[in-house]
Amino acid sequence: MHNLPFATPADVGLCPLRAQRLLDVLQVEIDRQRLPGAVALVARRGKVALFEHLGRQDPAAGTPMTRDSIFRIYSMTKPIVSVATMMLMEQGRLLLNDPVAKYLPEFAAQQVAVEQGGQFRLEPVDRAPTVQDLLRHTAGLTYEFLGDASVQRQYTAVNIGSRARTNVEFCEALAGIPLRFQPGSMWEYSRATDVLGRLVEVVSGQPLGAYLAEHLFEPLGMTDTGFTVPEHHLARMAEPFAHDPDGGVPMAVTDFRKPGRMEGGGGGLVSTARDYARFLQFMLNKGSLDGVRLLGPRIVDYMTADHLGSIPVAEGASAALLPAGHGFGLGFAVRTATGIAPTPGSPGMYYWGGIAGTTFFVDPAEELFAILMIQAPNQREFYRPLFRDMVYAMLVD
Repeated sequence: MHNLPFATPADVGLCPLRAQRLLDVLQVEIDRQRLPGAVALVARRGKVALFEHLGRQDPAAGTPMTRDSIFRIYSMTKPIVSVATMMLMEQGRLLLNDPVAKYLPEFAAQQVAVEQGGQFRLEPVDRAPTVQDLLRHTAGLTYEFLGDASVQRQYTAVNIGSRARTNVEFCEALAGIPLRFQPGSMWEYSRATDVLGRLVEVVSGQPLGAYLAEHLFEPLGMTDTGFTVPEHHLARMAEPFAHDPDGGVPMAVTDFRKPGRMEGGGGGLVSTARDYARFLQFMLNKGSLDGVRLLGPRIVDYMTADHLGSIPVAEGASAALLPAGHGFGLGFAVRTATGIAPTPGSPGMYYWGGIAGTTFFVDPAEELFAILMIQAPNQREFYRPLFRDMVYAMLVD
């Protein structure tokens, strides 16, 4: 089994009392029946200083959480598929300024929906969306759950996120719907990385799951990460509460007991804290792990730099995902200022999360990364900043 080396918190400049405080706070949330369970992992200077499991893996069955519980990581799939894309770029198999339609011709005749007075008209694109636009969410696409604009209603009408479609069928359906914005004009969190997953298939000649397994998961020792859960591992799946503890409408999570056809590059993977830690250590090492190099150091720096510049962030739900003091790179949100945002962090820190509650951040300046694995969809906006605040409070050296 591929494990990262361990250390005590004090050995790597973390306060043991403050590390325990994080676990105590999570335990209080579990005792309050607001959080089913959690796996928390914090690593610094190449060593894991905290790796604990608390509460229940499956609250209905009473199954205890374990270190190797399997989680739906949803949008934490995006950084992995973005890395796969950059690996193909490094091999000279694609350019970031290539039009998406070069690889996926169904996107060649896209138009933009412009809304006025409750009606919308179609306009031609000013320029074709590129591979870079997909990576940084500036391709003009959106997500159906971000709002009620005409384009978002069309996504909902065709059930664009259905696992019953193949990646090919998904792109055909999506390409038939107008864009929400002119390409390159706006940052809007979107289905772009699902499109990127199909693009990886076309360029590599392999199904996305097979490509990731051969070129990322096997080299990095990520043995429990994939688009399906083997039947003998279903008992390790972490589950949310059946009823939202805060009284909201519970989010329906993916049922991996039912096979799906789509291997969604934007949100289809399951993983464990240990597996994702190996991916983040690979990133923190700037493209290598255990003697295996998959990306060049300068390419990792390029991915985790801000790629938005003066491109604005769309109003509404997208703005909440990318707070002030942050930009977006190629697959990751990126911190651009020490202050401004309501959570601590160094400039250059990068992060993302999944809609069921999982979250991570990597801080190269502190040689630090941290992962919180939970399945608490409606409480994610509480636990993400709580976790980040308490991890940064642990840093004393």
